Amino acid sequence: MRDEPRTYRRWLRNELSSFRVRIDESDLMVSAERPLRELAERALLSVRADLERYVRDDPGFASSLTPYEPRSDAPEIAREMAEAARRSGVGPMAAVAGAVAEWVGRALLAESGQVIVENGGDIFLYSKQPRTAAIYAGSSPLSGRIGLRISLTDRPLGLCTSSGTVGPSLSFGKADAAVVLAESAALADAAASALGNRVQGEGDVESALEHLRTIAGVLGGAVVIGDHLGAWGEVEVVKVDGREAQ
Repeated sequence: MRDEPRTYRRWLRNELSSFRVRIDESDLMVSAERPLRELAERALLSVRADLERYVRDDPGFASSLTPYEPRSDAPEIAREMAEAARRSGVGPMAAVAGAVAEWVGRALLAESGQVIVENGGDIFLYSKQPRTAAIYAGSSPLSGRIGLRISLTDRPLGLCTSSGTVGPSLSFGKADAAVVLAESAALADAAASALGNRVQGEGDVESALEHLRTIAGVLGGAVVIGDHLGAWGEVEVVKVDGREAQ
């Protein structure tokens, strides 16, 4: 279960130009108003180099499972990850996929008025129209059958997912999907990890979402565990038609 291919990408449907960018273990699906693959590749190479260099010099940053104070010479992306982790009560690497997606997305915004960057289920989004994201939740009967409608537009957003049953990311919970909408993708990623960690069973969903409300910058979230769903905030749960996403 933990090394499944990214089959959910077959659900992608939107009016933008979509393309894949892959460098080593980074594997992004990018949508923009025109094909900007070279710009995306340069941005990804740059941000990976900054992070890899810093982690070599400060290995505690990568290994900590709790909030961690970066060194004064840390690159900006590392400082953003650390701040997102501090707000969420997790280690800074819990924010890495969302942060990388956001940094690539920011670079593309110089050439495109709308950008969506997905990195292993973690999404940076800047859209001029509402978007729907289907929820991939592994073996849950709700997987690919429900989505979150995001009506906020013309602003950077992060929509990120953590799972205790799907994918390689570390989770201490048992949620099939813990999804968070936030003001940044780094924060959404860290907060999704914190949300998922609090869900051991269906009875934990409500209290986990209540805790999510206390994290500054978080706008909403949802949890799927088995056939049970809970949601809060600036997200509208909708049915999606036969694995449809946009």
